[in-house]
This record gives sequence, C-alpha cells and structure tokens, in this order.
Amino acid sequence: MAKQQGLTRERDKVFTNYPKHYKVIFHNDDFTTMDFVVKVLIEVFYKSQSEATTIMMAVHEHGQGVVGLYSYDMAVSMSNKATAMAREEGFPLRITYEPE
Repeated sequence: MAKQQGLTRERDKVFTNYPKHYKVIFHNDDFTTMDFVVKVLIEVFYKSQSEATTIMMAVHEHGQGVVGLYSYDMAVSMSNKATAMAREEGFPLRITYEPE
C-alpha cells in the first residue's frame, strides 16, 4: 500500500449545529394578579416596564403570551424561578416552555 504524502482534502461546506431555542409561555388564570405578572416579567425575565405590560395584556386577552426565546437551560431555570415566586405568593401562575 503506497502512502500519499502532502495531500489534504478540504470541505466545501461547514455544518454548524446551533442549540434549539425554547419559547417561554405564560398562561392566563383567574387568580394571578396582573401586577404580579408584570413584577415577575421584570425581575426574572429582565423585561422593561412597557414590555412586561404588553406581554401581560397578551396573556390576559389571548389566554397565553410568549415571554421570549431562550436556550433550554435558561428557559427551565427562569420558568422554575418564576413558578417558585408565584407559589410563595399563593398564585397558580402556569409557565411552560416548548421548542421554537
């Protein structure tokens, strides 16, 4: 078997796999106050007052609202933190996340 020296093959295309993004979704209920939802959006999801109010109104009017797109780890972490805050205050706020 003869050795070939000095030959290299180059790829024409480079394939990069980017991590999936997950939508964090707030769901409406009859008990969680609008003010609390805005507070969670500001403190946990780092939304501005106007962004938080807009999202809260979408949740109120349409039954659910997308908070944002995050990596899986961030979506889980932020959702868990927000759910824990809601439970401490006695609210049944439901937060889910799903692939984009």
